[in-house]
Amino acid sequence: MSETDERNRRWTLALGVDPDPESGFALSDSDRRMSDALTALYGDGDDAPKKGRGGLGGSAPRVAKWLGDIREFFPAPVVQVIQKDAFERKGLRQMLIEPEFLATVEADVNLIADLVSLRGVMPDKTKETARIVIAKVVKELMERLERRTADAIRGALNRSQRTNRPRFSDIDWPRTIKANLRHYQAEHRTVVPERLIGFLRQQRRIVDLEEVVLCVDQSGSMATSVVYASIFAAVMASLPVVATKLVCFDTAIVDLTEELADPVEVLFGVQLGGGTDINRAVAYCEERIERPTKAHLILITDLYEGGNADALVDRLARLSVHGVNVIVLLALTDTGRPSYDPALSARVAALGIPVFACTPDQFPDLMATALKREDVAGWAADQDIKLIRPEA
Repeated sequence: MSETDERNRRWTLALGVDPDPESGFALSDSDRRMSDALTALYGDGDDAPKKGRGGLGGSAPRVAKWLGDIREFFPAPVVQVIQKDAFERKGLRQMLIEPEFLATVEADVNLIADLVSLRGVMPDKTKETARIVIAKVVKELMERLERRTADAIRGALNRSQRTNRPRFSDIDWPRTIKANLRHYQAEHRTVVPERLIGFLRQQRRIVDLEEVVLCVDQSGSMATSVVYASIFAAVMASLPVVATKLVCFDTAIVDLTEELADPVEVLFGVQLGGGTDINRAVAYCEERIERPTKAHLILITDLYEGGNADALVDRLARLSVHGVNVIVLLALTDTGRPSYDPALSARVAALGIPVFACTPDQFPDLMATALKREDVAGWAADQDIKLIRPEA
């Protein structure tokens, strides 16, 4: 293809217009399908699909074909963005209750939040498909987050000391190779180490069955945070060095601690939507904290309180005075950009409680810092995380 034709192709696809027939340029069959897939959703700039070029329509087979087309032409992150636009612009959320459609979707955390919110209106057949989709995403997230979280909580390497019997993951390869150069095997072009040198892990555990209570706002605006918090709770519950509890709330309270062995079951126990009574949820958690000086309350909420805000501030202050390590996360999302109540956030920050948002990748280090009773606000500042400041 000539440079001119390639330029015409790019502009045609970007603008969503038909090529000028007098130009002698035409889209290939593949490019035409790509253009049709985008036009079905975005139209030609006036929010209306072009005549003769379809639309997403109302049937699962047609939408499933459209999803197949966009997956063929775009990478997964772009597909997820296009799907999100389709749900919002074309009202496709109701399609998620059809198993044929659900089986074709490119799943991500946002989709899981949608599925959880629609669980109550799903037929049993769709619920089975939804569980498979949720389990797939949960497995991917667990693989991404589990080891890092476990290592951060169990303890970091003490790199000032060495051992000759290290775990494989703790081997200091540069020192090991240097110490074994005399065992170089020329015919195999490799060093066969006779003696391993590695980092000595700290023998003292960071925590000794300290209590971690994740108190998570399950109102609709916090949906993605609920998904991540549930997965982290399941990870921490699998560690013998921490006693983990998971409490989700809106105006009602759901204690999911007994379900933590199965993250998918935890997510199906979440009731997304409804109002918000943060004070009532914190009161519930307060009653279940056994040793305040060994407890860490991670309150994940946007602080839009529908209950008694004054009582909430007093309760958080009392918990802090009694030794509970209270941290308020305004969001636990990939963007780390929360929407929150600035007035109540400032009041909570005035108690000396760290109030900020963080990403899932930052959460393991946050928990390690909290469990060591180190300065969480200082950690957040080092991570270039914006902390909420008390009102002047």
